[in-house]
Amino acid sequence: MTTAQLSHDTRILKASKNTIFPTQITNEHESLVMVKKLFATSISCITYLRGLFPESSYRDRHLDDLSLKILREDKKCPGSLHIIKWIQGCFDALEKRYLHMAVLTLYTNPKEPEKVTELYQFKFKYTKKGTTMDFDSSSTSFESGTNSEDIKKACSLLIRQLYILMQNLGPLPNDVILTMKLHYYNSVTPYDYQPPGFKEGVNSHFLLFDGEPVSLRMGSVSSGFHIMKVKVTTEATRMLDGENGPVQENGTTEIAHQGLDCDEEEEDCSNHIQRMNFVHIEPSFESCRKKKVSEPLKVFIPNRK
Repeated sequence: MTTAQLSHDTRILKASKNTIFPTQITNEHESLVMVKKLFATSISCITYLRGLFPESSYRDRHLDDLSLKILREDKKCPGSLHIIKWIQGCFDALEKRYLHMAVLTLYTNPKEPEKVTELYQFKFKYTKKGTTMDFDSSSTSFESGTNSEDIKKACSLLIRQLYILMQNLGPLPNDVILTMKLHYYNSVTPYDYQPPGFKEGVNSHFLLFDGEPVSLRMGSVSSGFHIMKVKVTTEATRMLDGENGPVQENGTTEIAHQGLDCDEEEEDCSNHIQRMNFVHIEPSFESCRKKKVSEPLKVFIPNRK
């Protein structure tokens, strides 16, 4: 990543009050800017409302009537710099059209990173389709052409869904550890490619939950050039009572149906979900099992005690 690109990515993370998302999207570059801002805003929302960084690590922004906290480069908080580097690494993979999915994972035992307490999936597609948004509910889904105002509304609704969920989740353990795994489109990604801040990772085929997991769809936003989908999986006991929250997918014991390694169109990959205190994801196709994966050079442990 060049100095100019890094500067551009930093400006994206410092989006001005009135232009968090582009006012118009007429080409692929404007669409890419929108996806980057939506991804960075989503990560900021998650880290802020889950109490991972101090107030000083965020700047105030507004999206319509919604007050947002956006991660900033806070030299007094090395952790914020840590996560921003991850975001910028994702930007690099998005620019090259390599990134399939970024998975932000929270766990508590450094010796058992596969035993997760919470995870956030961001799936990306590169397309020529029109704008779509899907919350698996006929009352909150629509399709349109590449209308910039509709795209902005879709972005706003996705962020609102995240805020609703974050405000209805019980607290995380004090000793939580963060990592992020990047999954790629193998057909176009060079074997030796690693974005800045990442190294070759292990492609695990199973995840364990201490408690019963619940998977929630936050939504999907498309610009006509890119599609970004967001799902959250957490322990059912952490869900507080709330109305008009995100859509729960297929009952309280199921993680995202297509698993962590398969694309939406590969949902017939047989992901075996056991109705006990853990989830076992076991794709059946060779193409699913061998996808390239990156992980950060170093995991992050917030000081939350």
